[in-house]
Amino acid sequence: MKISAKFFNKNHLNELKRYTNVSNNSIHLISNKSKNLEIYASLTEQIKLINEGDLVETIDSLNEKFDLIIVTDLFELTDDIYNVLKKIKFKLTSDGKLLVTSVNPKWNFILRLFENLNLKTKTASRAYIHPKKISNIAKSCNFELNQYYSRQIFPFHLIGLGRLLNKVFELVFLIINLGIKNYMVFGVYKNENNKLSKSIIIPAKNEEKNLIPLIKRIPSFNEEYELIVVYGESQDKTEEVALNLEKTFPELNISVLKQSKNGKANAVWDAVNIANNELLAILDSDQSVDPEVLVEFFEILESGNADFVNGTRLIYPMEDKAMRALNTLGNKTFQFLISLVIKQKLTDSLCGTKVFKKSNIKKILNWQNTLSSKDPFGDFDLIFSAAYSGDRILEYPVHYRARVYGETQISRFRDGFKLIRYFIESFYLFNISK
Repeated sequence: MKISAKFFNKNHLNELKRYTNVSNNSIHLISNKSKNLEIYASLTEQIKLINEGDLVETIDSLNEKFDLIIVTDLFELTDDIYNVLKKIKFKLTSDGKLLVTSVNPKWNFILRLFENLNLKTKTASRAYIHPKKISNIAKSCNFELNQYYSRQIFPFHLIGLGRLLNKVFELVFLIINLGIKNYMVFGVYKNENNKLSKSIIIPAKNEEKNLIPLIKRIPSFNEEYELIVVYGESQDKTEEVALNLEKTFPELNISVLKQSKNGKANAVWDAVNIANNELLAILDSDQSVDPEVLVEFFEILESGNADFVNGTRLIYPMEDKAMRALNTLGNKTFQFLISLVIKQKLTDSLCGTKVFKKSNIKKILNWQNTLSSKDPFGDFDLIFSAAYSGDRILEYPVHYRARVYGETQISRFRDGFKLIRYFIESFYLFNISK
């Protein structure tokens, strides 16, 4: 009697959908000896079943480039990982990703034992390669490991009880990556000199005396760029100032709109929906972050060295009264929670300055549709959607200035409780099998 792999493979398929759902053009390379191949039929536009030893030749034969290449059950069989990675690199688009799934070497002994007891179908002789070794080889081909984790510790249905047991075990053994299946997301990053069009989104509420000084300081870019000012219900003359910006700065391409609902997150999404350009920047209108730093934010993306750039205010000393003591404590607490969720160490998630590619919008929408809870700020949706999709996130340190006009718009306690619920659900999505 052999143990069925159907439940295991369905769980594996669900994990792969995390990436294929946000891909425009993907291909799945899989061993023709893999079981239950029919479940993968709807995963990607293209699927290639590959014989042992034919991986390099198959990659060479691909006549187009992909934004996602998935390699399943093949790295364990190849005897030339370097050459495989080198070939794959030339079949990826400029911001394409490679997803390698392989058997966790921690399970080597147990899987072989099951095969010897005739409880599991015997597989070809495999080199159960440790992820660190694959990562080191990948670096020689300019690949960087963006994400690594494992899934499935109890891969049996067991009349429905197995799913619950698996989730419990994944939670208990989260830190040591004990899952049977490893997932590694790689990106190719190199110094380039791309010049991309830019959209700068400026949310504004009760910022009457900040808007004009801020816009005067925004750098001029040689490439096409636009400013999108989104104003909310204010107690001062923010609306009047915003509506006159096109007359005040006739030489600039400025769009002004009133946000459809309350909250900064709503203002950002309203602006994103009308943004026209390739790179999107979010810049708070309170002048607490120097707008001149947008040059460096954009440069990091244009160089091809990141998919998402997050500002951090917690590197350089702050000006006096720039951040309240309670806000500082809350910010550091959130950083701990974020690192726990996405397994990446960020120093400051609530910095209002963020720059990302317009192509990320599909990833953001996919992430938001996966959640039942809502992010009241929008900052976490941006970061979490990038991390969930395997993007490379880099931080850029900014100097945090004290406000010269107005007060912070953040409700520390009300919004804080909303975020706790949001974090709990996000933690589940990032770290437990669906």
